[in-house]
Amino acid sequence: MPELRKDPVVGRWVIMATDRAKRPSDFAKERESRKGGPCVFCGGREADTPPEVLAYRDHGSSPNQPGWRVRGVPNKFPALRIEGPLGKRGAGLYDLMNGIGAHEVVIETPEHDRCMADMEPAEIEEVLWAYRDRVLDLGKDERFRYVIIFKNHGAEAGASLEHPHSQLIALPILPLSVQQELRGASGYFTLKERCIFCDIVAQESEDRRRVIFENDRYIATCPFAARFPYEILIIPKEHSSHFEYSEAADYHHLAHTLKATLGALKNALNDPPFNYIVHSAPLREAPNKHYHWHLEITPALTKVAGFEVGTGFYINPVPPENSAEQLRAAVEGVQSADLMQAI
Repeated sequence: MPELRKDPVVGRWVIMATDRAKRPSDFAKERESRKGGPCVFCGGREADTPPEVLAYRDHGSSPNQPGWRVRGVPNKFPALRIEGPLGKRGAGLYDLMNGIGAHEVVIETPEHDRCMADMEPAEIEEVLWAYRDRVLDLGKDERFRYVIIFKNHGAEAGASLEHPHSQLIALPILPLSVQQELRGASGYFTLKERCIFCDIVAQESEDRRRVIFENDRYIATCPFAARFPYEILIIPKEHSSHFEYSEAADYHHLAHTLKATLGALKNALNDPPFNYIVHSAPLREAPNKHYHWHLEITPALTKVAGFEVGTGFYINPVPPENSAEQLRAAVEGVQSADLMQAI
């Protein structure tokens, strides 16, 4: 029988359409045809991008030249512009402001066909450090209230270039989805004097049915009220409100968690398109006890249609317990393959 489940943080309802339950093979598509490299993000094409704002380089290499491992540049076609005042104003009952912000690209590797699932944990860790360094730098600008970190993998997930990259957009306002999470987490803390995400970690660790992977610092689960098939939630085990204030060991263990989960998605679903998004507390706010940063991975396997748009509900044809079981098996396959390769 179908089941309605409520997201404990934002209060959103999801329909688990168990009668429509599908196997991973039902979602596995033919891999997208690729143009291949080289492209403007490839090593040796540094002159084709705006000047870098960050680069982790081999010793002796020069800025905006080959020799980098991870590179950050302004987006050539930004959603928001960094120059100018906010210019907040009204037009009758409407509010508006200038399109001020910062839009940057983190190029994850100089190699065109080396996706994050195929990278070594140490390489992924450098990408995470790049996120942290850019958030801390952008956070110095008093105009900005939030930096969203996200990755689009595959054309169906919105990636306009094949080369592995992530993006950061600094915003002068808090996104509505962030406000909803902050409000839900704050209300739960007021009621129970506990962090709701810490309670999710504790319950999922005990229940185990939705756990995909865990190590000393992170747990990766399919959310109880998952909106999409094979959706993944990665949460630090220790309470932390801001991604950018994490310790070095946190980035190290997060890199291993991303390697395992993205590798599992690639193996189980034939390298599906997906988005991942880092949810963190607002810039310059002091660390707090009620909000807990986390990372969401949402494979682009189903379409949002009229029902979802009209109601705010989602219909998920794969219960998260089933998704987790299948992804756990895929994680074990990834780890076994890595072990054999090491031998």
